[in-house]
Amino acid sequence: MRLTPFTRNLLLLCLVVSLFALIGCKKKSSTQSSTTPVELQVKVSTPFRFIAYGDTRFHNPQDTEAANPPVRLALVRAIADANPALIGFTGDIVYNGNDTDDWKTWDIETSIWREKGIPVFPALGNHDLHGDPALALGNYFQRFPDLKNSRYYSVRAANVLLLVLDSALDETSGPQGQWLASKLDNIPAEVDFVFVMLHHPPYTSSSDEKKFGGGHSSRSPENMLAKMLENRQAHTRARFVVFSGHVHNYERHEHGGVTYFVTGGGGAHAYPIERGPDDPFQSKEINYHYLLVEVDQQRLNVTMNRLQWNDGKAAWTTPDQIEIRLPKAASAAAGQ
Repeated sequence: MRLTPFTRNLLLLCLVVSLFALIGCKKKSSTQSSTTPVELQVKVSTPFRFIAYGDTRFHNPQDTEAANPPVRLALVRAIADANPALIGFTGDIVYNGNDTDDWKTWDIETSIWREKGIPVFPALGNHDLHGDPALALGNYFQRFPDLKNSRYYSVRAANVLLLVLDSALDETSGPQGQWLASKLDNIPAEVDFVFVMLHHPPYTSSSDEKKFGGGHSSRSPENMLAKMLENRQAHTRARFVVFSGHVHNYERHEHGGVTYFVTGGGGAHAYPIERGPDDPFQSKEINYHYLLVEVDQQRLNVTMNRLQWNDGKAAWTTPDQIEIRLPKAASAAAGQ
């Protein structure tokens, strides 16, 4: 059958529309979490140690507006020297998630971790999602293929269950909230500590209203998460510990039996904090740092390793340390 010019043009238009629709569907699907969040495992036994920190903003090291490149690199090297079993990243790995050059800086500056075979388990930060979400997530999952496109997921390591959340999504409702509730309802008996890691902090003494130096207030979704964890902690043998970032400093808070750490001192310019009188850690300093978490049976130690950069030289101090144990009743039950 011979087609008229009008019919040919109409068919061509339909073909073009179909192609754009197909591309759009693929682009949309790439920004979604996989339907079944991946469950990962690190084969270690107690005692073992790992690192928690974030807000590094890997970016062109010639550009000092986004972060402090020498501090960032010094922290990377110190973490490699600590030889941890794993690194938990509280987000904002790069400055712009859709910028392949930023990710290339990550590749170069953290190559020592891969040479040592240290696995990295990241939480997504808002900067990791900057720009086109499809490009940003493509760059992200390319670096972390074991996640299998999971924006939130779990990791087992000896007596620890690590639950990594995506705070760009609601943490207590929807698919992520249902998954989290299921994980907390089914904590294995041999797990002593449940670590929840995400970017936005449930508690912080920082504030969006800070006029000079920057800052962030806590948000209602993370407030709801804290309420959920504290309600469950009262009836759970395992201890809950939360690691977050976003605020470029260090904080420690205690609420409802749950310990909350803000560890956003990975190299992004530090925020000053007007700490509350009841804050367990008091400091007016710039706290570039990482957390060393030493896990043993029924107890762990968390030490803040602070970097002071003076005239091109690194000086290290440990201004905060805390031991977290299972309650005596829970320890006795575990022994029986």
